[in-house]
Amino acid sequence: MPKTSPQSADDVVRIRQSTLIGLNRDAKKIPFNNGKISAQMNGSHLTLFKGLGMEFDEVRHYQSGDDLYAIDWKVTARTGEAHTKVFREERERPVLLWVDYRQPMFFATRVAYKSVIAAKAAALLAWSAAAHGDRIGGLIFSEQQHEEIRPLRGKAGVLHLIYKLSEHAAWENHQPEANNQDSAAEALLRLRRVARPGSLIFLISDFRHFNDLAQSYLATLAQHNDVVMISIHDPLEAQLPAGGYFRFSNGDSEIGINTRNQHTCQTYQQRFQQQQDEMKQLSRRLGLHFMSISTDGDLLTGLQSGLGLKR
Repeated sequence: MPKTSPQSADDVVRIRQSTLIGLNRDAKKIPFNNGKISAQMNGSHLTLFKGLGMEFDEVRHYQSGDDLYAIDWKVTARTGEAHTKVFREERERPVLLWVDYRQPMFFATRVAYKSVIAAKAAALLAWSAAAHGDRIGGLIFSEQQHEEIRPLRGKAGVLHLIYKLSEHAAWENHQPEANNQDSAAEALLRLRRVARPGSLIFLISDFRHFNDLAQSYLATLAQHNDVVMISIHDPLEAQLPAGGYFRFSNGDSEIGINTRNQHTCQTYQQRFQQQQDEMKQLSRRLGLHFMSISTDGDLLTGLQSGLGLKR
């Protein structure tokens, strides 16, 4: 965990509302619009988000060049003249941010807690979505509390999300409840109450304890929505420091690790890579978009790269 003074603790171990509001300027560098993001799926293939849905507008006489699949056969049979259905693009879509504030997210050895980076990522994406007229909502969850946020338009929607991000009870109490391994699954189930078909959903988490139940709920969400998985990790979770004996503490307990032991280091690194590979395989199987962001990296650049956007 970073050593901080009370004055420097803001935006390191806890996020400030003013910081998230100020990200409005940087969000302009993530100019995504529905249907126009080339998002990297699993690090190799480029795909397009489905974009806005289409809703029925009217029925009119068939014109040369109209899609034959859009012919309204009931009206055609009744009138004796060919009629076609006309659809128009929906003017907005819900953009939902699913933000993980469980106990493992309150950890860091570089820059800031994973929870702080998650809050910043959510705010950046929310500001960018609002600039394109989308409604902002989502769910912020910990082991103890779930905050469902119904989608709202524009600046009001972003500010409501920011308030929830910065004032969630997890900042004061991020101790896990015993045997609560289904909190991610419960949060995905609750997200289904907020999401409607055609939503763009960002899952921001380290995806710890992402069990079979959570994966089944995610599969249901992915059937009718665009889903982006943003995996947040600390460099220490990916690789132990160079040879030496190190002591680590979570504030309650302490462990020692001898990183001169090559087998220990390899096993540690393989465990992290296995978890990342499992998430990538899951995203590939469900047709999702996946990106990985480190707490010590440039968040804005990471989001731009992960979404396939030009810097």
